Amino acid sequence: MSTTQQSAPAFERHFTPKELAEQWALSYETVRCLFRSEPGVIRFGSEGRRDGKRDHVSLRIPASVAQRVHERLSRGNPPC
Repeated sequence: MSTTQQSAPAFERHFTPKELAEQWALSYETVRCLFRSEPGVIRFGSEGRRDGKRDHVSLRIPASVAQRVHERLSRGNPPC
């Protein structure tokens, strides 16, 4: 595998909101709020359902996106 492929976002570590919540000592819901509309986060599941059932969307957060958000929060920008 070349260096380009190894550093590609598809091959970097992806975190669940639960994993980041534990690492950052935040609640699961706070992490979901922080990353819900963040570019680069992978979302899969059902959004905008019309059958009256609850939406269920899973998030996978690439390490580079987590680092970007962490740096933004470290500068004092409000989270949500």
